[in-house]
Amino acid sequence: MHRKASIVWNGTLREGTGTMTTDSGVLAETQYSFRTRFSGGVGTNPDELIAASLGGCFSMALSNELGLSGFHPERIETTATATLEDLAAGWTITRIQLDVRATVPDVSQPAFMDAALLAKRNCPIGLLLNTTISMTTRLN
Repeated sequence: MHRKASIVWNGTLREGTGTMTTDSGVLAETQYSFRTRFSGGVGTNPDELIAASLGGCFSMALSNELGLSGFHPERIETTATATLEDLAAGWTITRIQLDVRATVPDVSQPAFMDAALLAKRNCPIGLLLNTTISMTTRLN
């Protein structure tokens, strides 16, 4: 399997702008810029896309782990928050916080936590990242 994104950047870091396009078409010349990354302008940025990728990957992995244990999740809501800090080595995503709420009939809190920890440990996007990933969980 290969997944592809095409990125175009025009101009300098602070004044330039770019677009991101994915083969799936979900992102189609989606704008990003210095402002969208560092001051809340309109568009996306690489950091929120990393958070979204981890959150989506984790949610799918959690659904799988629960299924392997005989549980059938109805809903998994994951908020992933990437923290970007200006360190001596440069801008770095220093951590990503996963806040997970789920509705899973008949699962106990310990079984849910076991599945969540396995999902966090085995999610391919999480394995790729060189940052601290922390997590809170709550069953509805």
